[in-house]
Amino acid sequence: MNETVQRPYTVSQLTREIKLMLEGSYPQVLLEGEISNFRPASSGHWYFSIKDEDAMIQAVMFRGAQRSVSMMPSDGQMVKVRGNISVYAKRGNYQIICTSLEASGEGRILQMLEERKRRLAAEGLFSQEEKKPLPGFPRRVAVLSSESGAAVRDIIRVIRRRAPWMDVVVINIPVQGEKAAETICRQLAMADEHTLGDVIIIGRGGGSLEDLLPFSDEAVVRSIRACSTPVISAVGHEIDWALSDFAADVRAPTPSAAAEMLCVNAEELRSRVLTAGRVIIQSFGELRRRMIIALKPFRPELLEDSFRRLTQPHQLALDDNRERLLEGMQRYLERRKTRLEGAFRELKACDPYDVLNRGYAIVRDHENRVVSRAGALKTGSDIRVQFRDGMAEGNIRNINTNAGINTETTATKNARKTDRKTDRKTAKKTDRNKTEDNE
Repeated sequence: MNETVQRPYTVSQLTREIKLMLEGSYPQVLLEGEISNFRPASSGHWYFSIKDEDAMIQAVMFRGAQRSVSMMPSDGQMVKVRGNISVYAKRGNYQIICTSLEASGEGRILQMLEERKRRLAAEGLFSQEEKKPLPGFPRRVAVLSSESGAAVRDIIRVIRRRAPWMDVVVINIPVQGEKAAETICRQLAMADEHTLGDVIIIGRGGGSLEDLLPFSDEAVVRSIRACSTPVISAVGHEIDWALSDFAADVRAPTPSAAAEMLCVNAEELRSRVLTAGRVIIQSFGELRRRMIIALKPFRPELLEDSFRRLTQPHQLALDDNRERLLEGMQRYLERRKTRLEGAFRELKACDPYDVLNRGYAIVRDHENRVVSRAGALKTGSDIRVQFRDGMAEGNIRNINTNAGINTETTATKNARKTDRKTDRKTAKKTDRNKTEDNE
């Protein structure tokens, strides 16, 4: 025995013996653990590690063995692999060469959640554009969680410390179990319909992936997206996640963090108010300075001078137009007055009674008709004579038609002479035309 111990091994010899021992002792093993550092090679082989809380083993699955695998492995998946232990002599590592691989335990849950996540994301239920902002200063918050859980106590403690003016409405829901999702949907719809809070916090404390499943239920996801009230998802601890985190308007790593999001610390609020006040004062001062500069050209004396220069040409034009209008109206009235006076004179000259003032009289027969010719009267006829200042009646004793007054004017005589000359010229021209026609 001592001789054996004293005999030195070469590295190859020791590695070969270990290889024979391990491969002989574990020809076929079924191993369960979490995939880590998954890296597919260009050759098509998969290289990865399988680990638990305390240990890790290297694994490889060659391309030919992958035909029986119905899923694409990824980091974090819990899997069961079947294979044999092998030692890679060049590196001195031992590894398991996998012949089969399938999801196990939480691995199946993760696979199901990933598939559901992809499907719901394709429907747009996780779209950032549809998410609502949180209110800046909420007065009341509705908390959907187990009323006996630590999550509710943490939320209330934070709000009482940071925002004691905020009201908290606790709505009790089961946070795990088969019936939890149905109750969560119903209570969530009720809180939104009756506006029990300016914002809704939905969540619970930490737990296993299976415990958190109600918050990844498809109906719960759709109920969150249907809310008109902003929703904060606060499920589990910071490393935990649920599909409600993607559907909610805001995801909080813990319930306490969700409460802190809604609380504005009094000192922080004071600082924000003072900062806003300084910004307002500075903005007002800058605005005042700009207004002074802008209004400088508008001093009263400058405004009056500018107004005068602007209106003076129009005032002068107005005065000129007024004078022209008055002169035109004056000339028009004078012309109308002259025409009116001429018409009046003509009218007055035609007034038969005006002739009476010059010594004439108007003779009327017994039927009161005006008599202008002596031949219209008969001996013994009754007449009436109208004078300027009265009327006289008489009887015709004698009629002499040859004793009339020649009232033909010089113009009438000239016109008659002109007509006779024109007639003689017309006759001579007519005779010439006849002579020319005969020739």
